[in-house]
Amino acid sequence: MIVVSNLVKYHGSLRVLNGVSFEVRRGEVAALVGPSGSGKSTLLRCINGLEPFHSGDIRLGQHLHLVGGRTPPHDTLLQLRRQVGMVFQQFHLFPHMNVLQNVMSGPVYALGRPADEAEATARQWLDRVGLADKLHARPNQLSGGQQQRVAIARALAVNPAAILFDEPTSALDPKMATEVMRVIDDLADDPHVQVAMVIVTHDLAAVKTIADVVHVLGSGKIVFSGSAQEAFAPGGPASALE
Repeated sequence: MIVVSNLVKYHGSLRVLNGVSFEVRRGEVAALVGPSGSGKSTLLRCINGLEPFHSGDIRLGQHLHLVGGRTPPHDTLLQLRRQVGMVFQQFHLFPHMNVLQNVMSGPVYALGRPADEAEATARQWLDRVGLADKLHARPNQLSGGQQQRVAIARALAVNPAAILFDEPTSALDPKMATEVMRVIDDLADDPHVQVAMVIVTHDLAAVKTIADVVHVLGSGKIVFSGSAQEAFAPGGPASALE
């Protein structure tokens, strides 16, 4: 579903990504872990077309192809945003819309679906993330954990092929963080969801529970790819992060 090949990205003279390559299959949960500054969030933003990269390429499914050193065509970016959901650290909900309207916004405005169809989909996903009783609340009436669950429902409402999570619990207290990771874990275990998930997080306990594959970044490279058990074994490549 996602194939990243030899990705190179500079910030000024600093080489942030230095030949990154990895793959994520449909239905797989891949965790990107590593020390701060290792390029994890930058890598996600390249995959979603939010940042350009200098060389290498990214393939999403059979039809979407991003190439380093080129500005993607507008139509390619539109297709990309319709097929790849993004859940950010700071929720980014529309403050003037209630919860139901926030989740309907993607199907209505990005996909052009009828409002009644979009509402049915939004209600389904809000029930799925445990917020069926908050349909008419505004974001400022919700806790941080509830807002992040709305953001997850909004990402799912367009039926994406992949969802990218950029530190989805970093702005939350431990209780709310656990609540959000439980929702992600539940979705990962659901055979009916079947989206590729890529999670950048420092919540290593959650990574051990939900990740099918762990990719460890260091100095802008993937230095290890394998199971969580291997990654976090004593002396393993991710054990120093704990």
